Formats: sequence, structure tokens, C-alpha cells
Amino acid sequence: MRIVLLSGGSGKRLWPLSNDTRSKQFLKLLRAPDGSRESMMQRVYRQIREAGISAEITVAASASQRDSIVSQLGDSVKSVLEPERRDTFPAIVLASAWLLTEERCSPDEVIAVLPVDPYTERGYFETIARMEKAVRDGAADIVLMGIAPTYASSKYGYIIPGPGKTAEPYPAERFVEKPTEAEAEKLIERGAMWNGGVFAFKLRYLMEIARRYVDPADYSGLLARYGELPKISFDYEVVEKAESVAMLPFDGEWKDLGTWNTLAEEIPEVMGNAVAGEGAENTHVINELRVPVVVLGVKDAVVVAGSDGILVTDKRASAKLKPFVDAAENHPMYVERLRPMYEERRWGSFKVIDYGKYSDGVFSLTKHLFIEAGSAISYQKHSLRDEIWTIVNGTGALLLDGHVRNVRRGDVAYITAGMKHAIRAVTDLRFIEVQIGEHLAENDIERFEWEW
Repeated sequence: MRIVLLSGGSGKRLWPLSNDTRSKQFLKLLRAPDGSRESMMQRVYRQIREAGISAEITVAASASQRDSIVSQLGDSVKSVLEPERRDTFPAIVLASAWLLTEERCSPDEVIAVLPVDPYTERGYFETIARMEKAVRDGAADIVLMGIAPTYASSKYGYIIPGPGKTAEPYPAERFVEKPTEAEAEKLIERGAMWNGGVFAFKLRYLMEIARRYVDPADYSGLLARYGELPKISFDYEVVEKAESVAMLPFDGEWKDLGTWNTLAEEIPEVMGNAVAGEGAENTHVINELRVPVVVLGVKDAVVVAGSDGILVTDKRASAKLKPFVDAAENHPMYVERLRPMYEERRWGSFKVIDYGKYSDGVFSLTKHLFIEAGSAISYQKHSLRDEIWTIVNGTGALLLDGHVRNVRRGDVAYITAGMKHAIRAVTDLRFIEVQIGEHLAENDIERFEWEW
């Protein structure tokens, strides 16, 4: 079996900490077994390994998430990157084609696909192992995991089991996508299960479907013609049209941590430079800024301060956050400045700490960068801006137009437009970067090879 972890979109319901590059699954808010903090991505990866599943794992993600994946899971985990976001059907097809043609998997290999952000327990992953066996035994073309519902919810899709079910896996009769709560109650009475977005199938089966759109449906062909695949979910395009679908139930702990309300149930009430004082009942405060946040007399709320903004919301209202974030991000002052304000890279991370626009049309952007010991920023040049680097802590090797010199705290480098530059951290390295120019575009970059 091969496992494909679906790393989805930006998760704007967890704004202001999540954005297009730092998606919700990368937020290190959950408590790890050793007492440290881990992300949803790290938690699911750890749980797969702890469940004794030896299958190789591939992450299907957008190109903007590549560095976050490497930073959190390491270089050994392989990823398949979408050239553009087109929903779960194209993403799963692209990952499957990569496994078939680049990894040389057998067409009869079983592929298990699951999201990276469920909050669940060991039995969930043991059920995935049972799904593999069901596919190999020919129980159905596609085997799904049905999550035992704990309440009538309109947030999830439902799997309706077929009549006369006697043994697992059960045949799936039909699917209902996000019914009303009243309809959901009736479905649950009939034995319906939540659709948790977990699928198992043989490679051969999905690639035959892919050939309806792109032929030959190998990895390079699909990558070049990715935009021709329909922008549609795997459920709609494959599962609901399939003639042979079965379901294995899972009745253990399972949560979708997609909103601040649900995530708050699994994290400490106060995180970061914050104080929740008198009258702050059932209120969570998360602060990633250096300035303190104090909350008094506020009940049943979530207060979040991050580089991209500040959120104050009643917990029940937090699920309705997304359209308000869209409106805030369309404000002229937000559109004008560069985004994202915080980003993880494979070499470390950066945070934007200041942005300025001046009367002569020149802009400035100030970043604080952290590079892990042994890592390096790529050898690159910019055509439209100058940069000033000030080392504030640690030691490193600075490369300017082919010449290397050692740098430490207090050293300053002036990098003019067109100058090739890179830096490698000998110890953990922190420096301030000031960009100055009439255009400060992220795509103003040309990279070059360099062996340290």
C-alpha cells in the first residue's frame, strides 16, 4: 500500500495564523507526546508510523507548501506538487500518476488517500490497514471509511449503507452531501456514517478514469495538461459515479479541527505573550506577536493575534469567519502590501516586521529571517531591488558574486540589484533584511547553482 496525504487549501477559518503558504495543517498548536508543539501534519504522520503502517507516504500539496512540508517532515518524505489548485480529484489523479510512472508502482498497488488534518486516534489508522485488505480481496473498486456520527451535523457528507448489510465492508448505497440537521437526523437513524474523506483503490482503477480526460495519463502528460482536468472533488467525480463502493466503519475519536471553535478544544487556553484575566471564562488567547495581549471579562471567545491580523470572535461565530477574511484581504491597504507576513521555508522561516511606501514611489520591506544551522538560502539575484542584511545573532558564510566571507553578529552586507548572493548558517542564524526599490515583487528572483 502507498499512502497519499492530501494537504488542502489555506484554511482561512483559522485566520490570522493560516494563509496560502502557512496553511492550517502547518500550525504548531497541538501538544506532542513529549510536551512540545506539533502541527496537524506532523501529528498525522507520527500516528501513521506509530500504528505500525510501513507504507511509504507521499504528500499531495500545492507548490506554495513545499518548503513547509520539508521543514516539518524532513527531506525523506516525497511530495507531488500541483501547478495550480484544482480540488481533490485532480490532486489525487496527479499523485497517482506520479506513483505509477515515476515511482514504478504496480497498477494493482493499493492507494489509500486521507486528509492531513483529522484529529483522531490509533484505530483510525488501523481501519485504513483494513481498507487495504478489503481492496486487495476485491470487496469493491473503492473502499471508504465511514465515521460514526456523534451528532446530526450539516457540515459533513453522509454515506448511506446498502440494504441487508451483514458483514464488513458494507456496500454503500448512496451519498448525501451536507444535508440540513433535520435531514441528517433521519439519515443517522438509517445507519448513515459521516464521510471522512478517506479512500482506498487500486492504481489501475483511477488511471482508467484519468484517461477520459488526458491520454496518455502518465505523470508528465498530466502535469503539462493539468488545467484540463475538471476542477471538482474526488467524491463528486469518482465516488458518487462508481458502480462498486464499499465502506468500513470507524467509531473512535474523530474531529475536524477546521475552525477556532473545534481547535480550541485541543489546545491550551493561553499561548504566547498573553494574559487571560478576571472574567475570561472559556476563552482562548493565542498571540504570536511580541507585544502583549490582555483579555478581561470576555466569555466563550477566541482572541488570536498574528502577523496577518488580529481576530476577536465568539466561539460559535468562528465557523463563519471565511467571508469576512476575504473582505479584509480585499481592502486596498492589505492588497498593497506584500503577503504572506510569515512563512516557513525548508531552511527556516521569515516574518515581515515593517512595510513602507514613500512619496517618490519607492517601497521598503523589512524582514526578520531565521536560518537553521547547516541550512542555506539559495544563490540568487534580484533585478528590481537592493537589499541590506544585518546579522543579529549567530555565525554564517556569506556569498556575494562568487566570493565567500564569514559573518557574525553586527556584520552588514549591502546587496545591490543584479548582485548574486546567498548565505549559509554555521550556527543558528538570525538577520534583518531590508528591501528597497520601486517594485518589491516576490517573483523578482533568479536562482543559480552553488556548492557550499
